[in-house]
Amino acid sequence: MSSNRSTVQGVTLIELLVVLVILSVLAAVAIPQAEVMVRRNNEFELRSNLRSIRTAIDQFHSDWQDGKIARDEEYASDDGYPINLEVLVNGIPTTSAKGGDRYYLRRIPKDPFVNINEFGHPQWVLRSYQDPPDSNSWGGQDVYDIRTSSEKVAIDGTKYNTW
Repeated sequence: MSSNRSTVQGVTLIELLVVLVILSVLAAVAIPQAEVMVRRNNEFELRSNLRSIRTAIDQFHSDWQDGKIARDEEYASDDGYPINLEVLVNGIPTTSAKGGDRYYLRRIPKDPFVNINEFGHPQWVLRSYQDPPDSNSWGGQDVYDIRTSSEKVAIDGTKYNTW
């Protein structure tokens, strides 16, 4: 016995619309979460990079005070801080009998919130030992502290350039 009914396979327009609505809702929830995750990762990278540079500056100053590196005006200011960030990467002659150079950073870390391709926009804002804490310009004598030049606001509501 054969049936006159043919079986039609496929989905109806209603089923397709329901699936699209469900996917849209999931995407609407997932995209903001992904953006927050990327921003949180960038904030972590910024904190880590600031910590690395500040630790290198502090170690340089400690070595200068202890006489472990040369007290040369080519590398350090009269206060014992590096004259620029490149000094921390290029190395400083040591005063040990073995000689050699002392390196504090492998490279200058990048700021994840500042596009380095922006013409005339510095990545890091430097502060000299002689500059006041709220100074917006670098005196140029040495590098005592560093902060980001980004004016963006963090997830917690603080500005990145106050970290």
